[in-house]
Amino acid sequence: MKKDDCIFCKIANGEIPSHTLYEDDMFRVILDLGPATKGHALIIPKNHYDNLWELGDAEAAGVIPLAKKIAAAMLEELHCDGLNLIQNNNQIAGQTIFHFHTHIVPRYKNDGNKFSFVTHEADENLLKEIAEKINSRLQVR
Repeated sequence: MKKDDCIFCKIANGEIPSHTLYEDDMFRVILDLGPATKGHALIIPKNHYDNLWELGDAEAAGVIPLAKKIAAAMLEELHCDGLNLIQNNNQIAGQTIFHFHTHIVPRYKNDGNKFSFVTHEADENLLKEIAEKINSRLQVR
């Protein structure tokens, strides 16, 4: 399933040219046109899903093994020092294209990028309350 007005659907399905690193029946992996570092790539499913919780089970099962394959190639060929695997959902979390995708960002010493978040001291009662709520939602009903 594709969404006619989605640029990532068009890229993933070959309607818009890209620098493709890998392609199979479910995914296309391309170099990002606005890279954070040399070799920054995107794993894009060919089917349209706005975000993680809408992602098909087959794509969900395939994205990490594919990221592992791409990461190994990047480490070997680009000689990067590490990498970030980033996946954003909804605008508040940094998603700008509303088609599920995963960033693979090769990292180099002194590349100037910082992907970080602010940590806070945990409240034990709040942790317990959150765990109970989420756990109850995940239980078989």
